Amino acid sequence: MQRAVGRVDYLFLNHGFAEVQTLEEVTEEVWDRHFDINAKGAFFTVRSLSPLLNDDGAIVLTTVANDLVFPGLSAYSGAKEAARAIAHVLAVELLPRGIRVNSVAPGFIKTPSMGMPGLTADERRAFEQQGNESTPLKRNGTVEEVAAAALFLAADATFTTNVELAVDGGWGQGLGTSH
Repeated sequence: MQRAVGRVDYLFLNHGFAEVQTLEEVTEEVWDRHFDINAKGAFFTVRSLSPLLNDDGAIVLTTVANDLVFPGLSAYSGAKEAARAIAHVLAVELLPRGIRVNSVAPGFIKTPSMGMPGLTADERRAFEQQGNESTPLKRNGTVEEVAAAALFLAADATFTTNVELAVDGGWGQGLGTSH
């Protein structure tokens, strides 16, 4: 039985997966998993749902504060940069329908997994502490803060498309001397 669904005004793709592995440790399987979730998943979700998007709607993708480099995150960073590039292309392709495409780029955000499944409780606490110390606002962000930024881009920033909004407590902007 097929059910009809309504139309979509705003689509927020809050996707992300990371494993810390150095050049020597990354396998093709690890690389593919990062790109499958962080890039391919985002693209094909938009592709599947775009027919349901109302003209003059909005899409927001989650990228990452990519201006700072962490050893061991090449697969993750590459896939998130791919998501950023996908957002740029979609912003142009969806212009004829008036659909705006933007991105939020979070820094350290407190989530149950801290974006890295498989960490022990101690490793998660250490990663959170690293975020507290390296973020100029001296704390991790919240999922509510990321959601508020995404909602702003989707609902309120109606004359904004093809931008990436940093939601990172100043981390990627070089504020302070803590990183």
